[in-house]
Amino acid sequence: MPEIVFWLKIKAGVGNLMIQRMKILKKRSIGVVLLSLCLLISLVLAGVNCLAPVPQAPVLPSPAKPAGDYTSNTPIDPAWIPPPQRSGAVKIALSIPEIVRKVTPNVVAIQTEVITFDIFLQPIPRQGAGTGIIIDSNGYIVTNNHVVQGAKNIKVTLSDGKQFYAIRVNRDPYTDLAIIQIDAKGLPKAELGHSEELIVGEGVVAIGNALALQGGPTVTSGIVSYLGRSIKVPIGTVLYDLIQTDAAINPGNSGGPLLDMAGQVIGINTAIAAEAQNIGFAISITPALSVIEQLIRHGQVIRPYLGVASLTTRDGVLIYHVEPGSPANKAGLKTGDIVTRFAGQKVTTREELVRAIVSQKIGQKVEIVFLREGKEHKTTAILGETPKR
Repeated sequence: MPEIVFWLKIKAGVGNLMIQRMKILKKRSIGVVLLSLCLLISLVLAGVNCLAPVPQAPVLPSPAKPAGDYTSNTPIDPAWIPPPQRSGAVKIALSIPEIVRKVTPNVVAIQTEVITFDIFLQPIPRQGAGTGIIIDSNGYIVTNNHVVQGAKNIKVTLSDGKQFYAIRVNRDPYTDLAIIQIDAKGLPKAELGHSEELIVGEGVVAIGNALALQGGPTVTSGIVSYLGRSIKVPIGTVLYDLIQTDAAINPGNSGGPLLDMAGQVIGINTAIAAEAQNIGFAISITPALSVIEQLIRHGQVIRPYLGVASLTTRDGVLIYHVEPGSPANKAGLKTGDIVTRFAGQKVTTREELVRAIVSQKIGQKVEIVFLREGKEHKTTAILGETPKR
C-alpha cells in the first residue's frame, strides 16, 4: 500500500522562527544555541501537515461571539434531508469555464488556527487553509476532518468575500469527513452527482483553495484514473472506495469538490500520494452522503460496536483490550484472543475486522471465530451502538 499524506507542509517561516529563538537564546552559550536551533529546524522541516499554511497570514482575530464547541457532537438539524443526487440520464455536459461559473459560488475557503508548542513548550499559533462545499443553503458546509481537527478558530470565506466563523463542527475521523455550520441563510448550494455512475477515463474538474492563494479558488482538470481505491492515512485509519484522479490537487484543496463534466460534485478531495505525480484521491460522494446526513442529524456517525482494541498479527487480528460491558465482553472474548473470522468473513488485518464490523447493523447477532491458546473457538455477539465520546 503506497504511503499517503494529507498534504506536505511548505517549509516557509523557518527563518522567522529562527530569529525568534535567537532572541530568546542570545544570552546562552553558543553550544546550547546551536543545539536548540538544530532541533528546532529539524522539527519544522520534518513536519507533515494536511493543510496549506496561509502565506504571511496574521493571527486570526477573536470572533464576535465565542466559537462553538467543536468536539460536542451536537446535532445540527435532526430533521435534515439530504439533497437529491442527479442521475446521469439528465446530465448536460458543460465546458470547464461553464463549470467554474456554476460551481464557484458553492465553494468556500477555510482558514484555521491551531495552537502548537515549540521545543521550549511555548504556544505558537499556526494557520492553515482548506476548502469546503456548501451542502445546504442554511450554512452547512462539507469539508475534511483533517482540515478542522484541533482548530481553535475556523473562518469561512464565501465566494463573494463575506466571512463567517464556524459556530459548530461535527467530525468523523473514520471517513475523514466533517460538517461546519456557519450563521448564514440563503446560500447557493452544490449540486450532487452519483459517484457510482463514474467510469474510468471520464473527465473531472477540481476546485479548491490551493496554497491559500489570494483572489479566488484554483481550478484544475483531469480524468478518473481509477475507482475503488483504499489508502491508509497518517492517523492509522483506512479510507475506502476512493476516486483516484490525475487532476492536480494541491495543499489547500482538502475538502473541496471533485466535479464531473456536468458540474456536479462526485467526490471530496482528500489526499495525494507522497512520492508520485498526478495521483490524488477523493472521497466518493454517494457513500459520503450517509455520513454527512448522520453528522448533521445526530452530531456523529452511529456505527455498530463490538468493543475491542486490536492489531494485525501473522495468525489474525489480536485483541489487546476488551471494553467492559461491551458486546465483545458479553460474548466472552478476552485479551489475547486472535479473531480469524467475523460474520462469515475471513479477517487477516485490523482494517478488515473494522470494516467487517461497520458493515453490519446495530443489534445484529454475528458469529466470531477466534484462537485462544492455539485452539479454535466460536462465539456470538450482538453488536451495539458506538458510544458517544
